Amino acid sequence: METLRVELGDRSYPILIGQGLLGERALLEQHLRARDLLVVTNTVVAPLYLHTLEATLQPRRAIVTVLPDGESHKTLDSVARILDVLVANRFGRDCAVVALGGGVVGDMAGFAAASYQRGVAFAQIPTTLLAQVDSSVGGKTGVNHPGGKNLIGAFHQPLVVVADTRTLATLPPRQLQAGLAEVIKYGLICDAGFFAWLEANLEPLLAGDATALAYVIRRSCEIKAEIVGRDERERGERALLNLGHTFGHAVESATGYTEWLHGEAIGAGLVMAASMSRACGLLTAEELERVTCLVARAGLPTHVPNVKPDVALELMRIDKKVQSGKIRLVLLRGIGSAFVTSDYDEPALRRTLAMHLG
Repeated sequence: METLRVELGDRSYPILIGQGLLGERALLEQHLRARDLLVVTNTVVAPLYLHTLEATLQPRRAIVTVLPDGESHKTLDSVARILDVLVANRFGRDCAVVALGGGVVGDMAGFAAASYQRGVAFAQIPTTLLAQVDSSVGGKTGVNHPGGKNLIGAFHQPLVVVADTRTLATLPPRQLQAGLAEVIKYGLICDAGFFAWLEANLEPLLAGDATALAYVIRRSCEIKAEIVGRDERERGERALLNLGHTFGHAVESATGYTEWLHGEAIGAGLVMAASMSRACGLLTAEELERVTCLVARAGLPTHVPNVKPDVALELMRIDKKVQSGKIRLVLLRGIGSAFVTSDYDEPALRRTLAMHLG
């Protein structure tokens, strides 16, 4: 097992990475001490891993709520279901909510924990690559709205993140590929060497090689933990973690959260961010080709059909990074060098959208 830490003063917490951690009773008791637990999972993960977790949590009181799977269910109604279970079972402020699943489960369970009795403890047990490398770390919780992605939510840090890499063995190839979008993002924003490693080692990752996956999980979590530790509430540097997301979230919203997995939309968003950077004279043609090629090799889209550029642009205007009515973009000065800016040529943005959408 490897242990990383998100350093946030008295709210610091560990990220535990290793095989078989779901069955480690002493480990979970050490980091999750509440007597009363609500386990939130979904219809895909529950048949695979709920029994193991329930056995590990014995003899504590563990109530389970199983939600439908998918981004389209990441709504206030689903969070209300979680809150109803907490109320019906008379959970007190000393309880804890445990998220067992991917990013959607983690976001909703965390938001419910942030809301119930003005905040109760929360633990993340991510079971997808995307959740293990990104969404389970950092304390962002929330739900989607028909008007935009993740518009309703709260910052609520977990007590612990337990990434059992053995759960990735049951991950469908499409979900594994989607998780790689966030991994590629980390190389692009601040680690050119990591990006080059991904170019050289993509095939073992796609094949589910345990050693390669463990490395990318650790390196991704290292980068995110460092950035979150310096900027918890995204007042500055943390916005870099949204590379590709302003574009990708617009794709998800425009297609009703049903056509593309989050990571697939982010893969296309990374290419659009790189293309926009090239249009602004910041990225070389060779660097743009490297980004586009790696995203495509990972099985992710580089072009999104059936989304009109004007629709995407309007959705981007309600992105959470918008300030004074201006869309702020995360762009690249080179591979491994991202920055946030609102100083760009809007016609270039329109051309970029037209090139990759529709």
